Amino acid sequence: MMLSRLSFGASSLGGVFHAVKEAEAIDAVFTALDNGMNFIDVSPYYGYYRAETVLGKALRQLPRDKYYLSTKVGRYGKDGVNTWDYSARKAKESVYESMERLGVDYIDLINVHDIEFADLQQVAEETLPALVELRDKGIVKHVGITDLQLENLRWVVEHTPAGTVESVLNFCHYCLCDDKLKDFFGFFEERGIGIINASPLSMGLLSSRGIPEWHPAPKQLVEACSKAAAYCEAKGYPIEKLAIQYSVENPHICTTLFSSANPKNVEKNARWAEEPMDDTLVAEVREIIGDSFRLSWKNT
Repeated sequence: MMLSRLSFGASSLGGVFHAVKEAEAIDAVFTALDNGMNFIDVSPYYGYYRAETVLGKALRQLPRDKYYLSTKVGRYGKDGVNTWDYSARKAKESVYESMERLGVDYIDLINVHDIEFADLQQVAEETLPALVELRDKGIVKHVGITDLQLENLRWVVEHTPAGTVESVLNFCHYCLCDDKLKDFFGFFEERGIGIINASPLSMGLLSSRGIPEWHPAPKQLVEACSKAAAYCEAKGYPIEKLAIQYSVENPHICTTLFSSANPKNVEKNARWAEEPMDDTLVAEVREIIGDSFRLSWKNT
């Protein structure tokens, strides 16, 4: 798959960050494609199936060859309660259920979602082989894994046959406050594995609006990023703009995913991604973040 540098993450369509209007969310999908994005990522977990359902309403109005589509297996939920099931049986069932919600007859990329919540041995020996079986049948075209913890992604790749894992999706580790993903470029590239970067705003840390209540980042990092955002605002250069530009400029990354259910924000991010980045401001933001740089957290 030849992906656009900036791509559309559909988590916001499930109301993950705040309440959304369905018609506006559907228009956000159209706006993303109209502005050159050709990759859409979603999961049954986002909004507890709502994101896939809303996205499906948009995709039914679009030619299937206009986009690449990614969804996930392993992490689910209902009525505010998270659930996980990485069994082969559930993985296969989940793919077909997602296709029904999305209104498609194949998935371009199927991911095992947030593998740090799984037994990694089960992912390597049961979940992934089940998805490879679907790949062999043409139900899915490619197979990948996602996680916050880069070490888990590396472990699974090391413990599966070559060609099993075709891509990795990692979030919050290639952005203005954390570039740990750089340490793993060589490992993945040597094995022909595509690298997908997600959450260039670090789930709201790198934004003028600030983080949602549930954000797991340590207080020290939250305060440092808040100071950086205020500094950028005073310079007349939104930190969101700088964050998007920073994340899309690295040639080792196939694509960077951002999520918004607001068509105006989608259009704005697409425009920012094409504009030159202020390297001096990047250095100044790094200085403000200081000792909090690469200060991470556990997934929730």
